[in-house]
Amino acid sequence: MPAQDLSSVVQDRTILDILALEHLITSQQLEDIKVKSASLGKSYEEVLTSLNIVPSEKLAEAKAKLLGIPLISLPSTSFSPQALSMVPRSVAERFLLIPFLYDDKTKILSVAMANPVDLEALEFVRQKTDLNIKTFAAPESDVRKAITQQYRQEIVGEVGEALKQTEEFLKARTIDSKQIAEIIKEAPIAKIVSTILEYAVSTRASDVHIEPQEDRVRVRFRIDGILYDRLSLPKTVQEAVISRIKILSDMKIDEHRIPQDGRFNFKIENNEVDLRISVMPTSSGEKIVMRLLRKSGGIPSLAELGLTGISFKNLETAILRPHGIILVCGPTGSGKTTTLYSVLEKLNTTRVNIMTLEDPIEYQMPGVAQVQINPAVGLTFATGLRSFLRQDPNIILVGEIRDKETTDLALQASLTGHLVFSTLHTSDASGALPRLIDLGAETFLLSSTMNAVVGQRIVRRVCIYCKETYLSLRQIIDEIRNVLGKLFPLANGEIKLSRGKGCEKCTGSGYLGRVGIFEVLPVSSKIANLILEHPDSPTLEKEAILEGMITMKQDGYLKVLQGITTPEEVIRVAQE
Repeated sequence: MPAQDLSSVVQDRTILDILALEHLITSQQLEDIKVKSASLGKSYEEVLTSLNIVPSEKLAEAKAKLLGIPLISLPSTSFSPQALSMVPRSVAERFLLIPFLYDDKTKILSVAMANPVDLEALEFVRQKTDLNIKTFAAPESDVRKAITQQYRQEIVGEVGEALKQTEEFLKARTIDSKQIAEIIKEAPIAKIVSTILEYAVSTRASDVHIEPQEDRVRVRFRIDGILYDRLSLPKTVQEAVISRIKILSDMKIDEHRIPQDGRFNFKIENNEVDLRISVMPTSSGEKIVMRLLRKSGGIPSLAELGLTGISFKNLETAILRPHGIILVCGPTGSGKTTTLYSVLEKLNTTRVNIMTLEDPIEYQMPGVAQVQINPAVGLTFATGLRSFLRQDPNIILVGEIRDKETTDLALQASLTGHLVFSTLHTSDASGALPRLIDLGAETFLLSSTMNAVVGQRIVRRVCIYCKETYLSLRQIIDEIRNVLGKLFPLANGEIKLSRGKGCEKCTGSGYLGRVGIFEVLPVSSKIANLILEHPDSPTLEKEAILEGMITMKQDGYLKVLQGITTPEEVIRVAQE
């Protein structure tokens, strides 16, 4: 019997035992599979797959345990362009395998396989690459998806080509540290950096992380708020890539001991992007984070952000008052600044003087006087706000309230007839007022100056190109019904939710774009009276809900029922 057939028989015999030991199949199912295998002339694994009684990842896990081969999660793996360039797509599809890492020192190519005991495939790849092969087990569905995604991505192919040119360039000459500036001007390194940036712009990434590891350089992209591994660069190009970005950002390339900050503009077709660069020394080298701020595309309206119904009405009423304070609350990255810009865009006319104090200025707004804070020369939120009052403003935006002095000045500004907007780092709208009291605000001033408090988070939208409806689990529908209460729609039939299957447009994630979930707490006369009694957050929230406030979680679940997002997204960002 050939070696391959023998190993598959051993595997088939014992894979059922492992699944039974893990309680993934019952003894009755085990016997049924053996009978079906004999009668149909198929392997146990083929029968298991056709019956669909064991998830593919559990099947792969059992196979890995059986063979003593490590299991790899391909969706969370970063792929090396070098590794992918060594095995053509046709070979990957034929043998259901994908290379993901290449170690230049040991000449080992790491390959994920749906069938790790396929000796023919291993021998074929070994002969084609002339390298040692290290095998990893992975679910067949993950391998197929990875082949489709990775061989399609322009970033991997283009960076792979640039790396080949870099290797040839470095082999042709001996380089010392003084020549690094010359190397980074060469086409291959410039090409790697520009390809990374082009991919970031085309995938709507907000940040790019270039992270030196012990044996490689990992490149991750934050898309719709989630970090994705998309690329792995060899350690040999680490210094050149980092130095290239430093030069573009006007930083010192010979300084490796302290953090540095810089910025530069990048243009691709009609998209101009302002990049904020942060360099931080780590034990494996300097880590770079690039924040992408798009100059084109405009500022979204409040409706486009996701504000609807009573929340939209309450905020609109609050911003049309001539004076007072409106706060937007939420953690870092929850879209507070974008909401404030949308409000200012709505109020921006030639009849009002709008001034902003920001760190940093993220969007340029025509007709608005925008000031960047600079603590190094004494321009802080507090000192800037004090000077603003002498500039005859109607509307003031203070980037963040973070101390007693800024709190007092914001309150004074609102008392003297100005409309003041700012942000605060609290988890929800009802937590903002107790936080201001903690910062030293007088309760009688708060009760007379606060107009409204907005709490918000951002959830990912279901991809419109691969959207499908499905019947959700009973407990999820019960949870939604419980949170929504009277807001839950009266449905005659079964409630269907939406999700994305994963397609080319959303790079397999099932999500495309983002939308906000909001709660708007208007400061009514009852809540103003409550503030005088130094209330805690739950007391304020309870009163606001009695007055009709829709909470963030309720707003999220309403968007789930409308097919805009998923329950998992709402739980991810709004769970207490």
